[in-house]
Amino acid sequence: MSRRHLAWLGAVAFALVAACVRRETAGPATGSPAVPLEPRGTETAEARVAGSPRRFPNPELVDQDGRTVRFYDDLVRGRVVMVNFSYTQCTGACPRATAQLMAVQRLLGDRFGRDFTLLTLSLDPDHDTPAAMRRYLSAHGGRPGWTWLTGRREDIEAIRRFVGFTDRDPQLDADRTRHTTLVLLGNDRTGRWSSVPALIKPEQIVEALLRTAGERPAAAVAMQGACPP
Repeated sequence: MSRRHLAWLGAVAFALVAACVRRETAGPATGSPAVPLEPRGTETAEARVAGSPRRFPNPELVDQDGRTVRFYDDLVRGRVVMVNFSYTQCTGACPRATAQLMAVQRLLGDRFGRDFTLLTLSLDPDHDTPAAMRRYLSAHGGRPGWTWLTGRREDIEAIRRFVGFTDRDPQLDADRTRHTTLVLLGNDRTGRWSSVPALIKPEQIVEALLRTAGERPAAAVAMQGACPP
């Protein structure tokens, strides 16, 4: 497959992410450009998406243990990741989305935290301190491999806009109570990215994740009988 074809597929993947945002959000037409915009005012790192060079947001963020990390260098580079946006005081779709992602963790068994990780970026960084994020993880039985992140609001916004989880209506976009429940799936080793709604069946999320990782989706069914509670 040519580099030009791979770059085109990368653009299509991000266009599909934006299309999912449009379908998921009520109201006027929504979405973002077909390819990620270059983040402004936020540090970046060179990455490749479907063979095409991109400047990936790489700000310093703080995790639930109070550690300072670089988003791309420390958490994404060379990994297969799930990325979503939420906040600890969310009472809308978040509880259902969290329950689904906990089920995904159980289905992945001991591969979660080793082969796959989940990165949750706070949409309420002023309130979501490391202590608040730790309490949230503890209350929901979060396992090692699930990292909550807070930081400068403008840095988190740069990541959100880069991946296309936005609404063209400024009022809707600024209302975190109506944020998308999409989950971004990424394989940085191959540059393959896609997204799925968090509210579909956990088995479907695992299947999509395995496809992103370049594995046979049938493995998702085999996992179900052997995963810990």
